[in-house]
Amino acid sequence: MGGKSEEREVSLSTGRMILHALDVEKYNAFPVDTGCLNVKVLESTISYLPEPSPSSSGIVKDSKDIVSNDAPGVRPDVAFIALHGRFGEDGTIQGLLELLDIPYVGSGVLASALAMDKIMTRKLLLAEGVLIPDGIVFHKGMDVSELAKNVADELGYPVVVKPNQQGSTIGLSIVKNQNDLSAAVELALKYDKDVLLEEYIEGIEITAPVIGNDELEALPVIEIVPEGGFYDYHAKYTPGATEEIVPARIPIELYNRAQALAIQCHKALGCRGMSRTDMMVSGEDIYVLEINTIPGMTPTSLMPRSAQSAGIEFPELLDRLIGHALER
Repeated sequence: MGGKSEEREVSLSTGRMILHALDVEKYNAFPVDTGCLNVKVLESTISYLPEPSPSSSGIVKDSKDIVSNDAPGVRPDVAFIALHGRFGEDGTIQGLLELLDIPYVGSGVLASALAMDKIMTRKLLLAEGVLIPDGIVFHKGMDVSELAKNVADELGYPVVVKPNQQGSTIGLSIVKNQNDLSAAVELALKYDKDVLLEEYIEGIEITAPVIGNDELEALPVIEIVPEGGFYDYHAKYTPGATEEIVPARIPIELYNRAQALAIQCHKALGCRGMSRTDMMVSGEDIYVLEINTIPGMTPTSLMPRSAQSAGIEFPELLDRLIGHALER
């Protein structure tokens, strides 16, 4: 949990939720802040972590504590990755755990890296025949005036501008006219050297979680209705800022197709354990927007909400995900 990405606070919230929900009769769980690996944790910097349970081994203060076979109960049987963004959701921590031979919850190195890279995800989904919004890629150093011409010719306005490798809508803007395009691109470039511009799809925003390895289960589809009309960082993580309707109020044919699409995307990227596919329903079409390999587990997160609708309470969901990790 924690880490060094722009989504650190979200990750800490996810980690807290998981730690408090795990059954202490079954698990001896302890938090690891990957932002502090190889750095001694000072007392003043650990207040954001939950109080350890009576059975907890405490806070890991150094990476050697994770890998030491001389410290029974500290080297984990399984790692539950509650990291979001870079150095957690992009395959890096997955690669480290592979080297350490520690099983972990969620997708492997390749699937994690692919899902984090929006441009590569688009290429893969296009090859799979999945409908996605039209888009343009902008690289740092390119001519913004030329970009403005291409947007006007190929996408039109409004247009969605977002960093290529970033989550939680950080650095994302919805640009309604050419005058605001340059500022939106500049904002996105603060978080990544590559920027993706996509046509704005008007419609009903939905998301469909999937859990499992070889046998996949599509959980209920959620309809997302942010009070401000835009599902931004505030809408995602502020209680009451977004109405989440389960099941989504869409025709059954579209509902079933959305679940099938989520499974198709999960398989296409090679995901394992869990994923959540964000989509937009426009008329009879369903556009895939993004695939998340480590969905949030905060008090306002969508995956636990969907699982609960399917009769899977949060502790059971965690049990299942840990079980899927150990299957590997």
